[in-house]
Amino acid sequence: MLADKRLEELLEIVITQGGSDLHIFAGGVPVIRVSGSLVPLTRFAPITNEEAEVMLKSIVPEGRWHVFEEKQSIDLSYAYKAESRFRINGYRVQGSTALALRLIPHAIRTFAELNLPPILDVFTQRPQGFFIAVGPVGHGKSTTLAAMINRINETSARHIITIEDPVEYLFTPKKSLIHQRDVYIDTPSFGDALQSTFREDADVIMVGEMRDYETISSAVTAAETGHLVLSTLHTNNAAQTIDRIIDMFPAEQQGQVRVQLAGSLAGIFSQRLIPRVKGGLIPVYELLINNNAISTLIRDAQTHEISSVIQTSSQEGMIDMDRMLADLVRRGEVTVEHAYEHAMDPKTFEHYL
Repeated sequence: MLADKRLEELLEIVITQGGSDLHIFAGGVPVIRVSGSLVPLTRFAPITNEEAEVMLKSIVPEGRWHVFEEKQSIDLSYAYKAESRFRINGYRVQGSTALALRLIPHAIRTFAELNLPPILDVFTQRPQGFFIAVGPVGHGKSTTLAAMINRINETSARHIITIEDPVEYLFTPKKSLIHQRDVYIDTPSFGDALQSTFREDADVIMVGEMRDYETISSAVTAAETGHLVLSTLHTNNAAQTIDRIIDMFPAEQQGQVRVQLAGSLAGIFSQRLIPRVKGGLIPVYELLINNNAISTLIRDAQTHEISSVIQTSSQEGMIDMDRMLADLVRRGEVTVEHAYEHAMDPKTFEHYL
């Protein structure tokens, strides 16, 4: 019980101190992440392996502990009181138990509250298409998709199915019908769940992460066949995202996939969260909108030219991350050093400065 009480105390600290993550591991004091920086909680004694294992056991649903014992890791979500949820990964480190917990606020914030561009609302109104949020782990992709799903929920009557591992933000149905499926609990895999959406009268499908060929193939097909598909990839920019998707397919299928993607892609939103001068984090982003020029480049395997089209298409709503970084530096929002760290092309960034 001591470990359970300590875990509750640690979760409270994450929430009250504006943290985003909590790390618990044997042999060290707990560590939280605040505004991107790791902060050791030195007032606590180091966690023992037994305490870490009891903490994890206390939040793993009954009947799923065997997953951790067999695979040495487990993903799950945990509802803490009424106001918060945590996405949790339990794993082994040199034979000992460790936990990484990510805070998921109960309230789903709007585009304005997240400092995201209003043009994202255009994509929520599309009847079909493929929209992908990309970027490193922990830079807000899931939060962006949650804001988009919630916007659809508030403005239109559609059947929304989310497929996640684990389910993160919980949506309260408003105008839409929403079903959230947890991989390994409600369905064996992302691919199986995606295939079944074709028989479930879905209008909008949100895939938490595209991890393999089967999932990507089904997502492309779903976007082509009248669904609005939202998903994420761990890629750095729009051009790399398109290449990654196409490279997942066998060589003999890549030409056809280029044609499919050229027709079904709606947009790619690449985002980062970087330290703000006055504290906290601020998002910076690149937005590709699929137009005739982009579609032609995808079909003709000329993805290396996509960045140039983005840079010259701001009048169509596209956003160049390097230009945005330079603007933030001039406004005193971020430092030059942090901007350089996240620039897509340092020479282009210097030119904008």
